[in-house]
Amino acid sequence: MSEERPPSDAAQGDAAGKAPHDAPYEAPASDADAWAKACAEDLEAEKARRRARYGPPPGSAAEELRKLVDAVSDKLSSLQSPLLGAVAQGTAQQVVQQVVQQAKAAVEPVIERNPDVFDHLAAAGNELLAAYRSAVESQERRWTTRENDRRDRGDEGTGSGERIDLD
Repeated sequence: MSEERPPSDAAQGDAAGKAPHDAPYEAPASDADAWAKACAEDLEAEKARRRARYGPPPGSAAEELRKLVDAVSDKLSSLQSPLLGAVAQGTAQQVVQQVVQQAKAAVEPVIERNPDVFDHLAAAGNELLAAYRSAVESQERRWTTRENDRRDRGDEGTGSGERIDLD
């Protein structure tokens, strides 16, 4: 042991006259920065992995509504009815394009002014769907429990008609 080592934290605390655990541990700024950098790199790597596996993540509800309006308007603009004559086809195409432009003009300002509203509506829709599923599952559970109880008692019903499977 010819090398001289710096004293440990406990030895330093004893030398200073205080216990080693009196002061809270403060990580050096370089440690905190390294940790934040490593976390950010891990997060970016995970996002890249998910994008590669599942494609780009969906945007906000407002962006999705814009995409829907654009897709519907493109589809309506490209429709051609074989039932209409050549003259009527051109007129119908103009009417469809005019309606599409009016719809976009009406929807776009609403989306611009209230993008958060669409996120709230989407969340409310998800909550309603979850409540509906819960209600249906509990009702199905009651039906199957009731039916199993009748079978256990040997009571298949009082009617003389045959059983109809509705599934």
